[in-house]
Amino acid sequence: MAHQQRHHQHDHHGLPGHRHGPAGPGSGTEIDWAEMAPHLEAQAELFTPLYERALSWLGTEVTEPGLIVDVGSGPGVVSCLFAETFPGARVLAVDGSEPLLQRARARAERLGHGDRFDTLAGELPGALDELDYPADLIWAGRSLHHLGDQRAALTAFAQRLAPGGMLAIMEGGLPSRFLPRDLGFGRPGLEARLDAVQEEWFARMRADLSGAVGEVEDWPALLGGAGLKHARSRSFLLDLPAPASEPARAYAVAQFERWRDASEEALAPEDRAALDRLLDPRDPASLHQRPDVFLLAAHTVHTAVKPG
Repeated sequence: MAHQQRHHQHDHHGLPGHRHGPAGPGSGTEIDWAEMAPHLEAQAELFTPLYERALSWLGTEVTEPGLIVDVGSGPGVVSCLFAETFPGARVLAVDGSEPLLQRARARAERLGHGDRFDTLAGELPGALDELDYPADLIWAGRSLHHLGDQRAALTAFAQRLAPGGMLAIMEGGLPSRFLPRDLGFGRPGLEARLDAVQEEWFARMRADLSGAVGEVEDWPALLGGAGLKHARSRSFLLDLPAPASEPARAYAVAQFERWRDASEEALAPEDRAALDRLLDPRDPASLHQRPDVFLLAAHTVHTAVKPG
């Protein structure tokens, strides 16, 4: 989850659920990444099947990369998946949050990747000036949208690629879904209305970033503008059907709690009441207890190659 001070859960890799959702009460768009670390880590672990499919696809596009750079790595869940998928590669996790990088290093050691796993703390994209040599694969998983000038960031990333190297960004996809359209109470279609709140929050978050520049989110065109060729896009699905596992249920609860906190003024009283009921652990119709909670999400990866 790159953001100007820390690098993003997905993750993000962001918070893969609904982009990077609001981080706390009110309408503020500041995100305390270190405080969110456990949530980011649990979310990335939950989304591992999606990431594994995406990385497997990248493995058919890139041959034996020597250096993989995960920009906006967060707590390193996906960085470690890269180390596992490409056993001959050195992996560098880059983030603006040292507490998140500490978690990434600990994870890499725990999984046996420590001897070829490094971290780099610094603001993006400038932190990549510290690279010892060009990267064969740069991955930005739901982190680019936390940088004010996305076009400039893509150009900076492209400059750090070796000839023939690939830039892969995970941006866009579809809003996640957790519940049936009709909950049995309240007005049907609650999640669609929460999408609208999320879009407004995301627009404010982008506008509040330092040096924010509006862009048409045509990622292949932006990759081409950064001097890269052969742009491709592919989407990957996470399909965890009901009844939800405990991690999926906990993720759903955390997401809805954050949406409730961030949408106090934006939703109709009937929708706020429905959210309160969904988040009441004592209510059989809550996310904590109802049997029909699921998780369905789709994220899109865009790739392009530096001319050789």
